[in-house]
Order: sequence, then structure tokens, then C-alpha cells
Amino acid sequence: MNSENSTRIPTPLGELALRLSATPRGARLARRLTAQQLDAWGYPHDGEVSDTAQHVVAELAANAVTHGRVPGRDFELRLLLLPEGLLRIEVSDARGDRGLRIVTEADAEGGRGLVLVTVLATTWGVTEREVGKTVWAELALSPPHRETPRPSVRAAR
Repeated sequence: MNSENSTRIPTPLGELALRLSATPRGARLARRLTAQQLDAWGYPHDGEVSDTAQHVVAELAANAVTHGRVPGRDFELRLLLLPEGLLRIEVSDARGDRGLRIVTEADAEGGRGLVLVTVLATTWGVTEREVGKTVWAELALSPPHRETPRPSVRAAR
């Protein structure tokens, strides 16, 4: 895990930023919107990049809803397509008074979501905000999948 205070993020090639209700429904919607946005950027729903990003978003959004929820406050999902071949996922919540908990004991009932993020992401960390925190993760991207034009078919004469 990294703590990031003022590291500058390069100008993204694409960006999605949304506020969602801090409810299980909002967390599910974050995952679906991630798949939709990645598909628009050339990473299909059934591809490895989309699948990995959806897992990371699901974990971070679930944490924001479960542990970072402040009544009446939303959480924010932000996706940044960076020029270095990275996808940066940011999930911000309004609760800054609770630290992150990573559980590695096999018999623990919860807390293993950040272990999954550690395995799937190239790097991840937490940035403190004026109100709350942002938990972010970066994923290495393969080149986007673009449909190749079909060769024209000529009828034999």
C-alpha cells in the first residue's frame, strides 16, 4: 500500500467521474458502469481488463459503502485512462476517521477485499482528503481491443 499526498497524475486519455449512493445498489452500479466505460474505451465486457477492473471496483465500492459511509453522503467513482497504459481507479468516501484494515487470517469473517486488490492491482494506496479519503488502484492495460475491418469479399466470376 502506498500513501499519496501530492503526486501529480498525468493528463488522462479518458475519464469518468460519478457520484453514487452509498448503498449496496450504488456499489453494484459502480461495477456495471465500469464495465460499460471500459467497453467504450475498447476493453470489452468479457475481457480480462474489464473483469479485473470490475473486481477492484467492486471491492473498493463495497468498502466505501460498508466502512466509509456517512449518512446522507455519496461516494465517488473515478476512472482515469492514463497514457502510460494504466487504468487508475479511485473510490472516495466521506469518512476519514477509520483506517483501512487488511486481514490475512484464514478464519476471519471479512476484510480480505484489500488483499484481492493487492493481488490484482499494479499498485494501490490511500489519499487523505479534506473530507474523507480516496482509495485508489492502478491496473496495467494491454492495448485496447478494436474490431478489425473484415476484408471485402468478391464474388468469383
